[in-house]
Parts: sequence; C-alpha cells; structure tokens
Amino acid sequence: MGAGREVSISLDDVRDKNLMQLKKLNVALFPVRYNEKYYADALASGDFTKLAYYSDICVGGIACRLEKKEGGAVSVYIMTLGVLAPYRGLGIGRRLLNHVLDLCTKQNISEVYLHVQTNNEEAINFYKKFGFEIMETIQNYYTNITPPDCYVLSKQITPTQMKK
Repeated sequence: MGAGREVSISLDDVRDKNLMQLKKLNVALFPVRYNEKYYADALASGDFTKLAYYSDICVGGIACRLEKKEGGAVSVYIMTLGVLAPYRGLGIGRRLLNHVLDLCTKQNISEVYLHVQTNNEEAINFYKKFGFEIMETIQNYYTNITPPDCYVLSKQITPTQMKK
C-alpha cells in the first residue's frame, strides 16, 4: 500500500456468526428497519454482501440481492450500502461498491440497481460518480419515512468496464 495516508480497510464475508454486525450497522445508518427476508437475501448473495473494517473496526457494509430476470439473466439489487459517518470520505463506500461492480463484470451480470430516497443528495451524487443513472421516480415507496418517494438508480455493466 504505500502512497500517502493509506488506511487499513478490509472486506469480509457476511456469515451467520457476524450477521449481528450488519444488523447493528443498519440500525445506526438507515431510517428503515429490515426484516428477516432482507438478512436471508443478504446471506444468500454470497460475495455480493460484505462488511468493511477500518483497522479491524466494522464501519460499513453492502448488502445485495441477486435477482433472476426473464430469459435467465441475473441482475444485482443493492439493498443497502452504508458507512458510519466518522469514516466517510476514506474510500470505504467506493471500495464496497467497486467490489460488487467487479464481481458483476466477472460473472457477466449486466445490471446493478437500487432505490434511493429522493432527498438523499449525498447518496445520489455518490452513485452518479460510478455511472448510475436515475431511471424513474416511485411515489410513496417508503411507508414510514419522509419524503416517501424514491429514485431507481441503475447502471448497465459491459465487459469492457473491467478494471485492471
């Protein structure tokens, strides 16, 4: 690692024994409470769900769900991606998202998408930096938070986007 102030960031699989870490992160990061189906989907996605550690402290995570489309194609739905506020700006979210985008390229998955609350400018700008585009607005998507509307952000992945 060498250049500049590199921090020690590591990614780890989510398994039964550390699932509580993801649950605690979600409570701290998101205004939505997630059900057991969310956690079952996160575990089932294998490498597409990761916890991020900063010097051995769990500070972020990404949880995805793999979805079969008509014709047999698979897309990746990012259920959650978050980093605790004191650790933002260190490249942790970028590392988590790039991990998933790289897996998509390696596995010939051509679409990644997610929902973002319409007032979450920080998240919208973050995803746009990676080539995500707003595809649609869904009114009243969320039931217990304001505003209740969300954007659907999507990114098409082509094999040429494989990074070195």
